[in-house]
Amino acid sequence: MQSTDLGNKESGKLWHRKPSPAARDGIIVNIIHSSSDYLPKVLRFLNVAFDSSGDCLIAGDHQGNIYVFDLYGNRFNLVQRTAQACTALAFNLRRKSEFLVALADYSIKCFDSVTKELVSWMRGHESSVFSISVHASGRYAITTSSDTAQLWDLDTFQRKRKLNILQSVGIQKVFFLPLSNTILSCFKDNSIFAWECDTLSCKYQLPAPPESSSILYKVFAVTRDGRILAAGGKSNHLHLWCLEAKQLFRIIQMPTKVRAIRHLEFLPDSFDAGSNQVLGVLSQDGIMRFVNIQTCKLLFEIGSLDEGISSSVISPHGRYIASIMENGSLNIYSVQALTQEINKPPPPLVKVIEDLPKSKLNSGGLKMKVTSGRVQRPAKSRENKIQARILKQDLTGNFENKENEVSDGLNKKRLQILLKGYGEYPTKYRMFIWRSLLQLPENHTAFSSLVDKGVHVAFLNLQKKYPIKSRKLLRVLQRTLSALAHWSAIFSDTPYLPLLAFPFVKLFQNNQLICFEVVATLIINWCQHWFEYFPNPPINILSMIENVLAFHDKELLQHFIDHDITSQLYAWPLLETVFSEVLTREEWLKLFDNIFSNHPSFLLMTVVAYNTCSRAPLLNCSLRDDFEYFFHHRNNLDISVVIREVYHLMDTTPTDIHPNGKLDAFVALTKGQYPVFNQYPKFIVDYQTQERERIRNDELDFLRERQMVEDMQAEVDQQRVEDEAWYQKQELLRKAEETRREMLLQEEEKMVQQRQRLASVKRELRAKEMHLQDATRRRFLKLQQDQCEMELRRLNDEIERKVHMRDQEIATTAKDLEMRHLELESQKRLYEKLIEENLAEAEQACLNADWRIQALHKQRCDDLQRNACYQEVAKLLRENRRKETEVLNAMVGEGAKKWEEAKEKDFHLKSEKKASALSDASRKWFLEKELDDALEHAEHPYNTVPRCQSGQAASGHVPRTSQLKDSSEVDSSTHISLNQRRVQWDTMEQDLMERVRNLRQRLTAQARNRCRTPHLLAT
Repeated sequence: MQSTDLGNKESGKLWHRKPSPAARDGIIVNIIHSSSDYLPKVLRFLNVAFDSSGDCLIAGDHQGNIYVFDLYGNRFNLVQRTAQACTALAFNLRRKSEFLVALADYSIKCFDSVTKELVSWMRGHESSVFSISVHASGRYAITTSSDTAQLWDLDTFQRKRKLNILQSVGIQKVFFLPLSNTILSCFKDNSIFAWECDTLSCKYQLPAPPESSSILYKVFAVTRDGRILAAGGKSNHLHLWCLEAKQLFRIIQMPTKVRAIRHLEFLPDSFDAGSNQVLGVLSQDGIMRFVNIQTCKLLFEIGSLDEGISSSVISPHGRYIASIMENGSLNIYSVQALTQEINKPPPPLVKVIEDLPKSKLNSGGLKMKVTSGRVQRPAKSRENKIQARILKQDLTGNFENKENEVSDGLNKKRLQILLKGYGEYPTKYRMFIWRSLLQLPENHTAFSSLVDKGVHVAFLNLQKKYPIKSRKLLRVLQRTLSALAHWSAIFSDTPYLPLLAFPFVKLFQNNQLICFEVVATLIINWCQHWFEYFPNPPINILSMIENVLAFHDKELLQHFIDHDITSQLYAWPLLETVFSEVLTREEWLKLFDNIFSNHPSFLLMTVVAYNTCSRAPLLNCSLRDDFEYFFHHRNNLDISVVIREVYHLMDTTPTDIHPNGKLDAFVALTKGQYPVFNQYPKFIVDYQTQERERIRNDELDFLRERQMVEDMQAEVDQQRVEDEAWYQKQELLRKAEETRREMLLQEEEKMVQQRQRLASVKRELRAKEMHLQDATRRRFLKLQQDQCEMELRRLNDEIERKVHMRDQEIATTAKDLEMRHLELESQKRLYEKLIEENLAEAEQACLNADWRIQALHKQRCDDLQRNACYQEVAKLLRENRRKETEVLNAMVGEGAKKWEEAKEKDFHLKSEKKASALSDASRKWFLEKELDDALEHAEHPYNTVPRCQSGQAASGHVPRTSQLKDSSEVDSSTHISLNQRRVQWDTMEQDLMERVRNLRQRLTAQARNRCRTPHLLAT
């Protein structure tokens, strides 16, 4: 099995020699992606998808790196960095170079794998997208999340439809059936629907599974021909549905080891015409088993308990299987190699046995018994397998021993030569070299005993002083500092210990034992004599640094002295933080490669070199704050120059001031138990410990007393609250009782009022009943009278008919000439009578018109009188306003009386407004009536007498309304101007009178013409 590490490479080969997958595992290549940081870690692959050809696949890791692997061309390429984890992939679009990726921000992006450009960005989901299904044509795609599924048009990248569901019913999967135009939607309540892609109409729904084997479906798979649907869930049962018959036709029970099914996928075959027979079943143990759904036999399996599979995808032509392992790597399997034993032809039935040479007849060999039928092959014994397994364990053990021997046998001189040549150790082997240089004993038992003592009291509130975002990093730092404090009491009082240990904790946060031993080795060797002047800084160490600086750069030291800058400012901040504040991560690692490879005095020389290499900016500083800022922040300084300067100082410093003579050589930690560390003034530490314990006890007593006081106060407050609640409850009960009484009284009053209304209703009903009875009686009497009248009219008609018949009989006997004379006479009389009637009606119409003209003239006079009254009213109103102003000025202090008068005036104003509106309405009604009479006269000029009478009656009512109007206008409101209304009414009245006058003139002329016409005809 070949393994390929992508690392930081953007392209390269997948394998360097032709792969030959074994039939045992079938792995072509194992692909891992590890970062190149100082602490390498594996970037886990999350999703993988094949293209339509099946020779290329795309995979994305949890940092958003998208790779394309060409299995045919043996190449891989980094096509995109999305900077966030991908949740689903699709690579079988219509445009072969494009692919879809669903991201952790719920969006879907389309990229081009050739140009590496963003093609489109689709949004619309409100939760993570876990599935992308592409139509066989590559034109449509369905993206599915837990709450919705959306159909996208990949030509325009617009959303066509959206499937919304109830919150209680979630979506399991929505996908296209292969090589068809049907969409299958599967929900969490086991309901499965089929939809038409174009019209989105429901084609059918599968029935519910039987209760004897009812499982909640989680995963689904469909054959290439779209006829069989496989469904599984948290059970070892598989349900096979026939989509054509829409029924469940088979239930397959997996082995007892399978408790849940995580993934299903059919294995395509080029010769089965899409009716796939082999189904891959990925179970909870990380093993993917391939079974024949017809024979229900297990064919082969991939994965193991040690190297479990997280998810798998099979290529469309069925040649490759891409599996994401639980460790984050990607395995590519060869289906041909896995099925080699299955597809192997059976052995021949007949074999020829040749005789052995005589020289070998007596030699011990394997005896075979030849039987009829097939020839049986000798199987390997179980002992051979066990021996091979043991041999593998021995090989592993020997390899580990050799590795330890190599680590113990590293040549420090060679490492120093390598370090001087390259400036730093390789990132991949740095931790290994450090552990070898420091000779860490890895005392697991001793470290466990220190950790088991728990968090030291001095570091219980570490997060308050050092607020670290990473909870894991804070926890590891707290444990490491606590272990150091339990190892030696002085470290519980060392204020700079967190600063000293933090870079190593961050570097070894995944291995706390190594972290502790590195810090302990650093303290024992490179922090020698630091605690002799505790709790003050190490004056002796700072003096060594000052002596070396005075020898190599007197000008810089004199500049420090002139500005009152001591070694506690230019040296101690660098030592207590071990340069972690002024260097970047890579610079710090490079520096400590050299520190751990040299004498402990190398650290002190590094402080001097850092100052001498920074002499130009330091000489320009004159303020103490500038110096403090310089030694607590990163500066523009090349660490390689500083390291070369340190080596130069180590070689050129005189022996009398060289720290080599004052500091001991490197001493490693002892194995089994850690050495005792007591290089500090014990009485000071003990005194501080006692004082701290005394203060802690005092604080505990104070807290205990405060707790008692708070408890008492809480009890008092609780009692007060209960008392207040009781009083409030009593008050509420009293108010409720009063409310109930008021409600009862109101109900009684309502009952009395209802009874009164009921009695009045009864009286009204009785009166209506009597009235109805009276009306019915009158109607009955009238009916009888009408019947009698009708009988009389019928008799009269009968008599008249007989008389008429007799007259006709008499008339027929008269002579024709006399009859003709009578007819002429009768016609003459008739015409004369008609002429007289028409003349009378015309004269009457003229009289009526004259009368109306007189009435209108009288109305005009009344209007002129009313205008005079309006002016008088306006004058009175102005006088009244003046008087009101005087009264208001005189009655400023009488607020109550003024309020009552205002109410009265408001009421009077409303009544006057109503009277004014009534007067206006009456005048309007009169004018409209006049217009109606005129129009009716135009239509019926001979029937105007009743109209005139009604007009007189109406005109009789007008003066009363106008008088009411005059009386109501006296105290009208000041909001509407009376003069404006009067002008408007005058204008309207003049227009209407003019129209009435013209209309009457036309009607009179028409009537006269009509009267003259018959007269002329008669003459």
